Amino acid sequence: MAEGDKDWEIHLRTLSSSARESNFSTDPASDQSLLLSVRKLTALCKSESSENLVARVYPQLNKIYQRSVSSISHSRSSSGLLLLAILQFFLDYGEFLLHDADPSLRTFFRSCLSREFADPVVAEATLDFLNLNKKKILLSFPTLLPQFYPLMLKLIAWNGEKLEKAFLRVFPGLMSPGSFLPLFISLVDLPVLVVALEKVEKSSGPLIGSSIASIQKSAAPEMLLALMDEAYTGSTNGGADSESEDSNSITSDPLFLELLKDENDGLAQRHWTSPGMEVALQAAIAVPSDRLKQALKLAPRLLDVYFSIALHDVNHSLKCALIPMLLDRNSKLFPDKIFTYEVRKRLLNFILAAFHQSPEFVAILKKPIVDRLGEAYDSPEKTELALQLCWAIGEHGGGGESHKDQARELFESLELLLYENLSSSRLGVGDSVLGASSSTVRRSSQSRLLCFVVTAIAKIATHHRELLPRARVSLGKVAHSRISDARVWKRARDYLGLMNEPAICLSVLGPSGPSSGTIRKPGTINWSEGRTKMIANIPFYILGGQEGN
Repeated sequence: MAEGDKDWEIHLRTLSSSARESNFSTDPASDQSLLLSVRKLTALCKSESSENLVARVYPQLNKIYQRSVSSISHSRSSSGLLLLAILQFFLDYGEFLLHDADPSLRTFFRSCLSREFADPVVAEATLDFLNLNKKKILLSFPTLLPQFYPLMLKLIAWNGEKLEKAFLRVFPGLMSPGSFLPLFISLVDLPVLVVALEKVEKSSGPLIGSSIASIQKSAAPEMLLALMDEAYTGSTNGGADSESEDSNSITSDPLFLELLKDENDGLAQRHWTSPGMEVALQAAIAVPSDRLKQALKLAPRLLDVYFSIALHDVNHSLKCALIPMLLDRNSKLFPDKIFTYEVRKRLLNFILAAFHQSPEFVAILKKPIVDRLGEAYDSPEKTELALQLCWAIGEHGGGGESHKDQARELFESLELLLYENLSSSRLGVGDSVLGASSSTVRRSSQSRLLCFVVTAIAKIATHHRELLPRARVSLGKVAHSRISDARVWKRARDYLGLMNEPAICLSVLGPSGPSSGTIRKPGTINWSEGRTKMIANIPFYILGGQEGN
């Protein structure tokens, strides 16, 4: 114990010396022994379990923390590790000392991490600190991480896959009712964030160099601090010193503002149509950096976690509000083929899963769905989205029996889409100006969409019997049109045949399962029981000509 007491006194004298008012002109982070003393004292407080020792250490650490924060702007040393060590003491003994660690934590994010997130050592130590104290932070300070999610995304965007595992453990804590929707935009635009940060580094100096002093000579940290200020406060003035020449230089680069204007709102549509944005992204794709390559792989994996949490832990209102954003961003993604494929696959999977979980969303989101159906032939990705939405409309009966008006309007949109494509202008005219290969792909895509439209019309009319006469007229026109692709008119003919057998039609084209709170109608078949029960006397010849099982 005597030797331990001696060590205690040595480290306490180091703290006292650093906290002394006569040393306030010096930078605490420049004292290499101070970090060691803080860690040793924290460990000794735990091992000794002495309230007296904790009470003696606390005033010194509090003074040093305030001094370190105030000297960050002109410091030539990294303060991140020292502040994290002191924060650990505050969290461990905050209840005993009646110290509210929330202001200290927020000060660390605003003043320190916003400058040092590019330092791999500080970034890793921050994630380790958050994971170690995750339970306490989420319970005691639930708004902390959601508020600073833009900064945390900068951290992972810049440091890449080497910190992925640690970041994924922290990631669920970034989600809250307030951050849920803007977080999606930021995740989808993670590669764009990398492009923007690399542009700052290229034009204004390194975000992290061989020493912190090299950063202080560049404008990059000030640009990033102004960006953080805008993200948190909504201000575009660059903070209190907006009148200075340095802050005026921040707004001198319009492309920087285009790429990273208010992270909380993500990128607006006008950014994707601006020439500067297109040039910057094309240049980044032509010679992608290692950091960008990692972000292109990392973003889809983060979206997996995001959508999993969204399906199981997020309320219906937020889920419903998210879907229109997904519909909009389906065609506005970073233009990398593999990235767009991976992200679109996840967007569509979530949309369909959300509709399956809450079929009423189809009716509530009638307007954005109809808008997307109207864009069905603008591009291949919009065609695929429209196809999936047609399936969802039919599968869930336009929102269910309690949403008859919305179902009728969705049915009319499907009719319009169908009639537009029955004309030769959609299937044939214009092919001569295309190459043979392009023409074949285009017509195959259109025929595939029409098959889904025909199926959706038949299914929604099966859900809502009052629409059956109109469905028979629509399907009859297709069946007699004999358009170029036989799959389309044969499918319409088969559905017309099914409609003459109501019970079978309800089993084949009706909902896959009874809606919540309802009972399956008599005469329908539970196809999920097909492996264990034999169903006889069903005229399956009606389905003749259909491919597959």
